[in-house]
Amino acid sequence: MKTVAVFFGGRSSEHDVSIITAHTPIIESLLATGEYDVWPVYIAKDGSWYADKAMNNIAYFKQDGWETKIAAQKKVQILFDNGLTLVWPGLMQKTVRMDIAFPAMHGTYGEDGSLMGLLRMANVPFVGCDIFASAVAMDKALTKQVLAAEGVPIVPFVWFTKHDWEQNTDELKEKIVRLRWPLFVKPVHLGSSIAIAKVKDEPQLENAIEVALHYDDKVLVEESVENLIEVTLPIMGNDEPRPAGIERPFNKAEFYDFNDKYLSGNKTGGGVNSQYSEIPAQIDAELAKQVEDFGTRTYRVLGCTGIARVDFLIESERKQVYVNEVNTLPGSLYAHNWKTVGISSVELVQKLVAFAEERFAAHQNLTYTFDSDILKKAGIPKSPGGTA
Repeated sequence: MKTVAVFFGGRSSEHDVSIITAHTPIIESLLATGEYDVWPVYIAKDGSWYADKAMNNIAYFKQDGWETKIAAQKKVQILFDNGLTLVWPGLMQKTVRMDIAFPAMHGTYGEDGSLMGLLRMANVPFVGCDIFASAVAMDKALTKQVLAAEGVPIVPFVWFTKHDWEQNTDELKEKIVRLRWPLFVKPVHLGSSIAIAKVKDEPQLENAIEVALHYDDKVLVEESVENLIEVTLPIMGNDEPRPAGIERPFNKAEFYDFNDKYLSGNKTGGGVNSQYSEIPAQIDAELAKQVEDFGTRTYRVLGCTGIARVDFLIESERKQVYVNEVNTLPGSLYAHNWKTVGISSVELVQKLVAFAEERFAAHQNLTYTFDSDILKKAGIPKSPGGTA
């Protein structure tokens, strides 16, 4: 039986969403296979790490005072010496070695590639996109720059840092007002539509930028696509990515915000479901083909592996398709979408573990070090007294 560590929580604005994703469908499905010894690794909002199998049940996180209860536990440490080992220090030290890591951490310090860097150093197979795709996809502006360089259609935009805005406000405003209004203001590194605003005039613009800079130090301002059809395309795989059904969310507001995604209708999981979307999306066949083509192309360009979701904006009158952004950890893995193409939640996590092991095996054939005689040839600096 293989031992799997599921990482969730974290110092992120999407902390609570991460708890849901970790349990539905990841932990529940891993346990249902009977093939894995599952260890939940919870990272608190203050950055403390805990691991307790009682946390395999999401009911643990619904009880009153659960944060206080966790804080009273002994913290777990991570040993990554050619492998990943959980360590509970003390006189009766306990260790558990992990065979596979399954990240379920949305946002900063997780989905942005931070956790993946740790897991790469530990030399352990891990599910989902690698550090490079994760880091690029987490930066909405950088994603657009990479895709534009590859000829993938994106909407016009302006990006800037907090320092840029404080030092060059007027210059940036001049660039922004040349965009076609209305505009969207977005924190570059956040997900779940947090702190995103649609603005129609300059006072709204400045207020939205102030809010976005409260959550992030880099902001994106981009043109709004009117006559809008939003669709999303989950994709899985390594060298041969497979798209699921194209999904079209139902939303009467001007954009799909955090409440729409996670709280409307008393939904219990992240992402939309059949009550709030249609799969497959009822769009023109040529548009659907473009979505699949641009989606798989984007997946490859960014170097995604395991699983990701590509979001699109379609201008319905001109039939123009734009790639909006890429999510390398779709909420609840978009398990509801994969079910519509015949893949159950259990089969989904099994496939993702297999993809992780496949990528890990391929990486073991690469050479990461290089032997040379540079040290022997390097000059020895002289001491202050003039001798070697």
